[in-house]
Amino acid sequence: MLLLNTYTYEIKKSKFISYYYQIDNEHEVKEILINLKCEHKRARHIPYAYILANTAGKSDDKEPQNTAGLPIYNLMLQNNLVNKAIFVVRYFGGTKLGAGNLLRAYLTASKEVIKN
Repeated sequence: MLLLNTYTYEIKKSKFISYYYQIDNEHEVKEILINLKCEHKRARHIPYAYILANTAGKSDDKEPQNTAGLPIYNLMLQNNLVNKAIFVVRYFGGTKLGAGNLLRAYLTASKEVIKN
């Protein structure tokens, strides 16, 4: 696994830190998730999506259904990203964002991390 880029996006005191990786297998996805959970112990959620040549996966990590993992996954499909993974660590800022703002925040963090 190779970390390609990171990006931080803030909205209403919530912080979304995105990580963009080059990966070779599903085992690396699990390893990255474990490492991020150790590094960000106070984070509320770490949704992600990944695409490999023969499989793919996504997780909302207890965020409202389809507000995190699916939009990240669809963004990856649109950009033809294969053997890549995007994880977004969320720190809750005390104000609920609502499903629309939440979806946009995860998308913004994901779009920006793949730009460079």
